[in-house]
Amino acid sequence: MLRYQWEDAVRFWNQRKERYYDRKRVVTSNKQKQKFTHTAGSRSFASVAEAEEVSSGQKVGRLQLFEITHRKKDGSPMTFEAGQIMIAQMQARTVEQIAEVERKYEELQQQLRADAATRKAVVAAREAEATSMVAE
Repeated sequence: MLRYQWEDAVRFWNQRKERYYDRKRVVTSNKQKQKFTHTAGSRSFASVAEAEEVSSGQKVGRLQLFEITHRKKDGSPMTFEAGQIMIAQMQARTVEQIAEVERKYEELQQQLRADAATRKAVVAAREAEATSMVAE
């Protein structure tokens, strides 16, 4: 091997090491910035969601998937922040459910009022018919 070839090879190897260590620093920095760790392991979130849909028979939303993938085996959240998000999700879900129940309640009340008005009209019509038959 000629001297210039050797120097080029050494320079190339050193560049690779520098790129490797630069990349390692970036990965380490990004890893430290992560707020949430998940418990899905090597399974994709899509496969976790599909397994949950099969077992529960209901479609799994993003918030529910977050809750499933960010809990430990004992049921506690992975991090304090994840726990805070789960609490906020439960509160939002509760508010949505209350609003849905109130909406259905209003619909039923309107339906009952309409049915009552119809019954009153039918009763009034029958009474009018009965009085006209009696008058004849």
